[in-house]
Amino acid sequence: VQLQASGGGLVQAGGSLRLSCAASGLASTTYGMGWFRQAPGKEREFVAGITWSGGFLDYADSVKGRFTTSRDNAKNTVYLQMNSLKPEDTAVYYCAATYARITTLWNEYQYWGQGTQVTVSS
Repeated sequence: VQLQASGGGLVQAGGSLRLSCAASGLASTTYGMGWFRQAPGKEREFVAGITWSGGFLDYADSVKGRFTTSRDNAKNTVYLQMNSLKPEDTAVYYCAATYARITTLWNEYQYWGQGTQVTVSS
């Protein structure tokens, strides 16, 4: 199983980025995907989650209204559109997959991508 996250970079406050996570090797498309982030010196935190059908979405309060997650099962790819970025969004962003229901708990996810750095300058 491989999750390949991409799309990170340096952006000014108020800008936008779109992260992608391409999945391969999973037994089926019936997996939930989560996005997490970890800033230096801080714990990994839940950002967003999406069920395999895309019918249920969940977001951390800190990103509601600014971030949107979606998926294209034909491409086995999940996206995180990040708008109105703030310096406090600076972190390494990870995508993760679970065959169970999506959850905000990082240890409930079985597979992880390598992370992509997002840096928001003020």
